Amino acid sequence: MTRLLTFLLVITVLISCKPESKAQNHTTETISEEQIEITVAEKIAQAHGYDHWNNVNTIEFTFNVDRGDNHFQRSWEWQPKADYVVSMVSKDSISMYTRQTPSNTIETIDPKFINVDKSFINDKFWLLIPFQMVWDDGTTLSESIKAVAPIAKTEMNKITLTYSNEGGYTPGDAYDIFYDEDFIIREWVFRKGNSETPTMTTTFENYEDFNGIKIAKDHKMADGNFNLYFSNIKIQ
Repeated sequence: MTRLLTFLLVITVLISCKPESKAQNHTTETISEEQIEITVAEKIAQAHGYDHWNNVNTIEFTFNVDRGDNHFQRSWEWQPKADYVVSMVSKDSISMYTRQTPSNTIETIDPKFINVDKSFINDKFWLLIPFQMVWDDGTTLSESIKAVAPIAKTEMNKITLTYSNEGGYTPGDAYDIFYDEDFIIREWVFRKGNSETPTMTTTFENYEDFNGIKIAKDHKMADGNFNLYFSNIKIQ
């Protein structure tokens, strides 16, 4: 029982970020047939297939965590255009709800779905962090610098995403994102409440292309005793 409680606490720590309120659509404008200069966040999003996002009608995925001998999973179906979510933790625990509201804030989510929504926001954040960087309001992005990635121990590009201290399920969190010269994310450091000490550091690996959208299916810690991964992914 103690091991189970510890494992569930780890899952709780994983919950991060806030519901996005920017329109999840992307357009590219031109001036005199020259492309407008885009931000580093937009370059990262595009490198992961953001130009295909408007074609997405449904995303299905299972969020898994293996820590030692313990396994946890939950499955989702999301229709982003309607913001309709189906959650299935087990065959006896299924929830269906619509996230979209006029103000699209936590306060307007039906209270009976708050815990489910927290889990959905967390799992979707891990799945689509390259897109969340341009979707989410209330964030700041640092200048990109060169830095040594903590797991690979090689020099990469680094940008820090920081959330506002107000709003969201876990306000004030920060993420140090390490990406390569092709703007593909390779590692990140999660710092709860923007603390100086890392809360969790994982890889982004085992990328696979799903109808043009690149997903990192595995996120591992340096000690090899932890793997957060995605299975049963379908993007249509």
